[in-house]
Amino acid sequence: MTLQDLLWLSTAAYAAHVIEEFTLDWRGWAQNVLGLPAEWPNFYVVNAVVAVLGAAAAMVAPNLPAVALAFPALMLINATFFHVLPAIRFGGRFSPGLISAVLLFYPLGIACYAVAEVGWGALALSVAIGAGLMAWPVALLMVKDRPYFRQDR
Repeated sequence: MTLQDLLWLSTAAYAAHVIEEFTLDWRGWAQNVLGLPAEWPNFYVVNAVVAVLGAAAAMVAPNLPAVALAFPALMLINATFFHVLPAIRFGGRFSPGLISAVLLFYPLGIACYAVAEVGWGALALSVAIGAGLMAWPVALLMVKDRPYFRQDR
């Protein structure tokens, strides 16, 4: 299986992940456990963008594998820092998305890196891009209510 094939499967896996998060109330969990001021419109927009990123990664994989690998990096970071570690940290409290993160994100993310024929620099670049993509919406949520960013005044 090629990196491109695995990235298309990863995009589909992300869709399954979004369904799990939505159905099991990720917003409520994010607010009550992580203290994030997340609302459903944020969730919808961010996950629509993630779907586009997954498709874009699959499309550019043959020519820009380091950039394409940012998508599985995002998946692995999401699985680890937003599902597995919080579940451990909060005494086994279930994180909506944990099931798909463990059963889909880890195997597919690892498989993407296993088939990619790139050097350490490209691997590091992909992780940096993936981390930035994961951090961006969280950072925006954290600053959105600060006076400078408010649009209701």
